[in-house]
Amino acid sequence: MLTKIETSELARSVLAVPPFALTPDFEINREANAKLIRHLEAGGVSTLLYGGNANVHNWPVSKFAEWLDGLEESVADNTWLIPSVGPDWGKLVDEAAILKSRRYPVAMALPMIAPQTPDGVVRGLQDFVDRSGVPLIVYIKTDQYVPAKAMGRLVEQGAVFGIKYAVPRADLTQDAYLQELIDAVGADRIVSGFGEPPALPHLVHFKLAGFTAGCVCIAPHLSMSFLHALKRGDEVEAKRLLEVFLPLEALRERHNAIRVLHTAVSLSGVADMGPILPLLTEADPAIHGQIKEAAKALLAAEMTARQQAAAA
Repeated sequence: MLTKIETSELARSVLAVPPFALTPDFEINREANAKLIRHLEAGGVSTLLYGGNANVHNWPVSKFAEWLDGLEESVADNTWLIPSVGPDWGKLVDEAAILKSRRYPVAMALPMIAPQTPDGVVRGLQDFVDRSGVPLIVYIKTDQYVPAKAMGRLVEQGAVFGIKYAVPRADLTQDAYLQELIDAVGADRIVSGFGEPPALPHLVHFKLAGFTAGCVCIAPHLSMSFLHALKRGDEVEAKRLLEVFLPLEALRERHNAIRVLHTAVSLSGVADMGPILPLLTEADPAIHGQIKEAAKALLAAEMTARQQAAAA
């Protein structure tokens, strides 16, 4: 696991956001998690972010250390592993104490939905860093969640490493708040935060450093190829590669992105994720056939692309 990180790491790899594998009694399934990690690394992905798709909001703090240590044991030496913390202040305090004694160079602060104010969020983020010594990637899903000027100060102080930006817009190329954040911290510290489809306008129009994704867990080589096409400005190739992700992404958008991805990774055959922690449930069995068809097609495209790359 990488323990020293530069800003350039945000652009080196797609930031995969995997689901988390559990046994039927909600214990950690280390073998299944390691299998998914090996699939991602074999496809060229070197950054793993355990956040929303891993249902981290519902992780008990009593299991946090065990999860951290199990994941660290499973990744390659050159893989950047990012755990998520929070979202509430109570969890931030408890998790700061646990992270302080470990080697993780950065953590991601989950977005707070419960009672909060922008200034209160800033205070809570700074308090976590003071307690843990670990800088944060701040996950932003709502407009003006943290004022851009305050975010700039947090970056200058070393409390914030970067931003995962996922504020929905009718037109993703028109976003005044994102532009304010870019002006305050630089586009090289911001990644598009909700999959391959929004990454295209975000990286082409705003020149963000990279993007996070869930479907990358099934097709890492294709997702990395999509990132490379965007980086070199080849929109035609990027749009061609994006097409293969759209059927599964459409199901995620209609039926809950976290639940569908968790089920899709299992049904694809990549790794058995088992149950998902409460307060979520797995995807509705009535749509398992659609999920399996889309996931299997995506994995088949992935394996074909890998074979073609190996033969080239």
